[in-house]
Amino acid sequence: MMTEILIKLGLAGGSIFMAFNIAGLLTWVERKQSAVMQDRIGANRAKIFGFKALGLFHAIADVLKMLSKEEFMPAGANKFLFNLAPYLSVTFALVGFAAIPVGDRLIWGDRVIELQAANLNVALIFIFAMMSMGVYGVVLAGFSSNNNYAFLGGMRAAAQMIAYEVTMGAAIMGIIMVYNTLDLQVLVRAQGEYLMWGWLPKWGIFVQPLAFILFLTAATAETKRTPFDLPEGESEIIGYFVEYSGMKFGMFFMADLIETVLVAALMTTLFLGGWQVMYLHPDGFHFPWGSFVALPNLAVVLLGVLSFFVKLSFFIWLLMAVRWTLPRFRYDQLMHLGWKILLPASLVNIAVTAIVIILLR
Repeated sequence: MMTEILIKLGLAGGSIFMAFNIAGLLTWVERKQSAVMQDRIGANRAKIFGFKALGLFHAIADVLKMLSKEEFMPAGANKFLFNLAPYLSVTFALVGFAAIPVGDRLIWGDRVIELQAANLNVALIFIFAMMSMGVYGVVLAGFSSNNNYAFLGGMRAAAQMIAYEVTMGAAIMGIIMVYNTLDLQVLVRAQGEYLMWGWLPKWGIFVQPLAFILFLTAATAETKRTPFDLPEGESEIIGYFVEYSGMKFGMFFMADLIETVLVAALMTTLFLGGWQVMYLHPDGFHFPWGSFVALPNLAVVLLGVLSFFVKLSFFIWLLMAVRWTLPRFRYDQLMHLGWKILLPASLVNIAVTAIVIILLR
């Protein structure tokens, strides 16, 4: 029993460590990717002992700068809620990673280890619940600042997050209907089946293409990043964390990046087969033309973990590319898109999926 607890704690700690480090690296990725897209050099000033390391030290410089900055609290602010809000935003963004399966089960002696910190049969609901709780950090930040502009920014953020969470939930209903489970590990294993005479994997993107587009759009809005960064849009209204400085400001910024990683992990799990590798089974590669390559369990698991992170990196790149390509929506356009286009389209997708399933039966 104690060994099982230690393994679960290790997996949970590893998930949080992974999320923090990838989110920290994204501060560099964002600068370099935007520089490549705009034909610039990008971040290359921060250096240690003369080494620039392609600008990687800028992430360290950011942390040192935010830790050394004076923290300011406006007069009349609610001290407890003001200090609590950034911690809520980061915490609920992190907790969702516990239910993400990053690999297949590892057989170690007589033990079977699931590479999922929280092996829940309702993992999908758990992740959505944690993502929804992030609204509290945003609202409390604007409310507790004793600043009307920050309060309006918080209200805008809450309205946007709630609107697009509804679409996210409706978009994945088709996936749930096809695979008939809320357990993400079971869902990923179901995507290991094949369509089209055994060569096309039964990944979510192939069986639910419209749901993928809807989920990608809604999830981008959920991260509150361009072109959906109205809660922080300086040209429209002051953001909900305008009164924050130092590391508390950094925590809000980090929460957005962590949510970006979480959204990329969810899209990998739901639509791109998660840790699945095409034609890779628990005992090795089974190719459609009849060839077989046997592999030990450890090699199969490591290939699956590598596959998960390659797909995760692809979706992070895609979200960053969207962030540096599209202009910001107006607020009325943002709400119109969420309530009048994406939500009705997701409901149509549910109806069409139900009809197709009934006909196939």
